[in-house]
Amino acid sequence: MFNALVVEKDEESGKTSATVEQIGEDRLPDGEVTVAVEYSTVNYKDGLCIGPGGGLVRNYPHVPGIDFAGTVEASDDDRYKPGDKVVLTGWRVGEAHWGGYAQKARVKADWLVPLPKGLDTRRAMAVGTAGFTAMLAVMALEDQGIKDGPILVTGAAGGVGSVATAILSNLGHEVAAVTGRPEQEEYLRGLGATQIVAREDLTEVTKKPLEGEQWGGAVDAVAGAMLGRVLKQMKYGGSVAAIGLAGGPAIEGALITPFILRGVNLLGVDSVMQPYDNRVRAWQRIARDLPMDKLEAMVQPATLSDLPDLGRAILKGQVKGRVVVDVNA
Repeated sequence: MFNALVVEKDEESGKTSATVEQIGEDRLPDGEVTVAVEYSTVNYKDGLCIGPGGGLVRNYPHVPGIDFAGTVEASDDDRYKPGDKVVLTGWRVGEAHWGGYAQKARVKADWLVPLPKGLDTRRAMAVGTAGFTAMLAVMALEDQGIKDGPILVTGAAGGVGSVATAILSNLGHEVAAVTGRPEQEEYLRGLGATQIVAREDLTEVTKKPLEGEQWGGAVDAVAGAMLGRVLKQMKYGGSVAAIGLAGGPAIEGALITPFILRGVNLLGVDSVMQPYDNRVRAWQRIARDLPMDKLEAMVQPATLSDLPDLGRAILKGQVKGRVVVDVNA
């Protein structure tokens, strides 16, 4: 028997509840590899899956947790053997497939990545899906060629934004961090931000087809009206890596003008279905380019019993940095 956060749904009321329970291995889903989970994290999707589901969870009871790191306990696949350290993000684990909020998980071997040198399981989950996504966004900008000038990071105090700020700063870029929480300025400057931009400066929808050129690149976790404004402010040939839609799925106030008059690139970044080779590349870059002292400054520790409250908090935008869940604590 082992501990797991199990979400149940009352079919009559439609309400969900999440509690830590002891369950047996016979309840784990099918998969080639059984992992003794050591750490997981809290992401926006996790908040949805712990709570109302957000349309992501189809079957109950359910164990959320869209990422985890741990040690292989048993494997029917030659690529992994007992004792191997592994990390998992994406593949709809924690949504359609039971995830990392448990002391054991069983998954397909194709979904795993060997833990790179320079990272232990705790640090891997301090990075987690959010940090992995941030690295993919930085790589996408690099592949297009980052222009001179500040790199704008929206939602900078969140999980993706925090890691993106730290990585970009470590790579020598000037980083402008957008936040709606003025009290986070010291935290963001500690990660390497050289400029703080108030969220309200970018949330007003304007009818202007273009604005003054300000940003050499951008990592956007918000979308909505903010992305519309950011696109109009990009320098010629600059790129925006779009990784989230906390502000809504539409690009409000946006016109085609930035794309055809300034050659701006809008790069969609998906972390769920990334090919294996690119996953390995991203994790190797994380081990190399993310300063570990700044990573530690982002971390909030948590346990399985903390998750219901944290799930509600992250949906309200009240979680800063990276939450590392010790599933054995």
